[in-house]
Amino acid sequence: MPLRNVKVDPSPKETPPSLQRNLDRPTATDIFEQVSRNARRELSRPWRALAISGLAGGLSMGLTGLSVSVVTATLGTAPWAQFVALLLYPMGFMVVIIGRGQLFTENTLYPVALILAERRHFWTTLRLWGIVFPTNVLGALLFAILAARTRALQPAILHALTLMGTTAAAPTQRHIFWSAVVGGWMIAMVAWLVSSSHSITGSVALIWLLTFVVGAGHFAHCIATSGEILVAVLGHAIPASAYLRWILPATLGNICGGVLLVTLLEYGQVKLD
Repeated sequence: MPLRNVKVDPSPKETPPSLQRNLDRPTATDIFEQVSRNARRELSRPWRALAISGLAGGLSMGLTGLSVSVVTATLGTAPWAQFVALLLYPMGFMVVIIGRGQLFTENTLYPVALILAERRHFWTTLRLWGIVFPTNVLGALLFAILAARTRALQPAILHALTLMGTTAAAPTQRHIFWSAVVGGWMIAMVAWLVSSSHSITGSVALIWLLTFVVGAGHFAHCIATSGEILVAVLGHAIPASAYLRWILPATLGNICGGVLLVTLLEYGQVKLD
């Protein structure tokens, strides 16, 4: 029986090339180029966009201490319970980094790497830092006001969060600085590795693994830890001067860790490859 109403295309179209991303491991040069592209985008953004993104980033970073304190208030302070609580410490980092918020310690990698390749970006990088850092701190302060001056948190959770803040502010400035060097090194390394990741799942895994170590090791982070300490300040557990005493070595340490231990070394690796 003959076939009817069947059209045959005498010249079928070629199958379009696959859109799947090349899954070969990127080289250090590939990662550096991606880092540079990220930096160019961030440096070209209007100051209002940077400020709002920095404010949102600082506010969201409060989720690090909040997540830990919620579990601590629920399970107690036994070693096993603290380990479980610290599993949620990366929450704020994941929200900010995956959500493309502005985080000051990420910016010790992206724009600085671009400066090393193209010196003309020095002043625009200072502009970026001058907007992002204060708005990150302001966001952390807004989180602290929400936690300490409203009834949003149950007393046990607020107590656990306040205790985190008083503990973080207690060490000497020398210890805070060197602790922050390690913290800045690890967060800048997160930014470097995420730039090489092919998927959201891979990025989440990288962020979680490295920032979990930051939390478990109690390494100082000038934005994440700010929320905890400011809660303690607003709760009158420590004076405001304790935060001012802490923030300077913490910030300098994060900058040194991010710039010296990651950005300069990775740049050297690329240029000597």
